[in-house]
Amino acid sequence: MLAAAGKPVPSAKAMRAAAIAESSGNPNAINNWDINAKNGTPSIGLTQMIQPTFRAYALPGHTDIRNPVDNLIASSRYCDARYGSMDNMAAARGYGAYWRGY
Repeated sequence: MLAAAGKPVPSAKAMRAAAIAESSGNPNAINNWDINAKNGTPSIGLTQMIQPTFRAYALPGHTDIRNPVDNLIASSRYCDARYGSMDNMAAARGYGAYWRGY
């Protein structure tokens, strides 16, 4: 989907690392305890996005935050804008064998 839209495609390793670190790979995960939840916008889905960020980066036709493909598309686009790529974000956050959290 990203390639068809002319967008960079992150590595499978970076996508998997983000999904495992953020939600343990659960597309229905919801964080009801952090500051986002307290402000009324809990983090949802594989990569734990909040609705406003998800809406800003979702592609047309891919607007279900709990759908793994839709969530990864929006997350990848967000990472491109914020970090240059999802691969850069995964490296910066230490996802993978050397995961160190936030």
